[in-house]
Amino acid sequence: MAAKRINELTKRIISLFMSLVMLFLLSACVTAGSEPTAAAISSVIVSTVPSSSSSSSSSSSLTAVPTESETPTSSTSSTSSMEVTEALWTPDASADKIVVISDIHLGIDDKYSETIANRDLLIDFLEKLENTTDVRELVINGDFLDEWYLPLTYARYDDSSEFYRQAIANNQTVFDALNSLMAKGIKLVYVPGNHDMLLESGILDEALPGIKQARDAEGLGVYVTGDRQEIAIEHSHRYDVFSAPDSVTNKELCQNEDTLLPPGYFYARIAASWILQGRPLIKKDYPIVTAVPDAATDPDQYGAYLYYKVLSTELTRITQMERFEDKIFDIGIAGFSGSYTLADFYPVQRTDGTISAPVLFENFQQTWEERQEINQVAVKISFSKAVAGTLSHDYFYSQANIQYLQNPEKSIDVVVFGHTHVPDFRNADGKIYVNDGTWIDNNTNYPDAARTFAVITTGDVDSAALLAYMPDGTVSDITDSVSGG
Repeated sequence: MAAKRINELTKRIISLFMSLVMLFLLSACVTAGSEPTAAAISSVIVSTVPSSSSSSSSSSSLTAVPTESETPTSSTSSTSSMEVTEALWTPDASADKIVVISDIHLGIDDKYSETIANRDLLIDFLEKLENTTDVRELVINGDFLDEWYLPLTYARYDDSSEFYRQAIANNQTVFDALNSLMAKGIKLVYVPGNHDMLLESGILDEALPGIKQARDAEGLGVYVTGDRQEIAIEHSHRYDVFSAPDSVTNKELCQNEDTLLPPGYFYARIAASWILQGRPLIKKDYPIVTAVPDAATDPDQYGAYLYYKVLSTELTRITQMERFEDKIFDIGIAGFSGSYTLADFYPVQRTDGTISAPVLFENFQQTWEERQEINQVAVKISFSKAVAGTLSHDYFYSQANIQYLQNPEKSIDVVVFGHTHVPDFRNADGKIYVNDGTWIDNNTNYPDAARTFAVITTGDVDSAALLAYMPDGTVSDITDSVSGG
């Protein structure tokens, strides 16, 4: 019995001695400035985006770095208090990746911003991105800041530039992270969206010195990039009749051509109020158009009917407390200077039988051709087709094909859109379409995926992936789950 106890005690002493030796060796490595070896500490590397066996595959091959709890830590006497932020994935040797995010919707006031909970995660994402050395560019593909998601009770103002300066100040930590990212050598690019179409380039230059802005027509832009200039990135509101800039329809009403705001702005103001009011269910007795014009014999009025149908359907669903005859739109920006009711905005059947809103956007369907010219739409779209496709993300995939991927005048292999908030991935014979989704807190359009972004690897044959940034700081590949729409 005594011999057995002595044997156990000896084993414990030997085990304690070996542990002390291991700690001494690791301490010596750290003091010498070298990392502990793999034999001393093992790390786990997980694959978030599976590599493809095909050379023309649509998916990038990215390997995630260990999470914070998995990553070995080391310090010296001079850096013991410093924290090292890991990369989003284990970088490749060459900087050949372009990351695209959009629809962040940062607001002027947290009381009605759509991105509060995800803002800290966005900053965390940007900090990791700046350490991901194979990333060449970060493209913010529109709706970065939000001038549309404002309740109807928001006080009238007449200076959009000051509005955006205040919105930037309210989200200064995000701008600090973006400036830090640029300082690390990553190119930062901005493409306008509809919710920030009035954001002037000078305001963004003040906040983010060195940023590249891809602009063409007012309130619009497309960024073409890649080793072969084969990637086109735009928000895609150019093809949306409700969201494309409109300097035509209300110019007689306002006696100027600065009236850039389209119907979507007015709808967004109503939606913001309804959400902040708690989404009340109120029966609305709005005017009803009963006669449906024939599409073949009267395409003009058929288009007007489709516009009425989309608006009436949405405004019957979104039932704000304000009444039909209340002056709910008090606007002093973008050429507007007046107060308007929902009745001014709502299409009705007039005494002559035609369909139109009485004041705002009168005969809206008749200005679409001119708007497309001003907005530099390469392949024109009929008004009826554009209205019918507004609420369908398949419509925007069709426009990516028509305007870029299948357009013989363009040499584009990859198109990245935003705008819909619905992440999407399509690959047809090596021609890739990606919608990069959104970063808002509550994505009612696609609740299954949040904080999504696209990664394009440029080269002789491009590859792409659609990823989601997770609350634990890892990335998840959602490409397969959203492929095919």
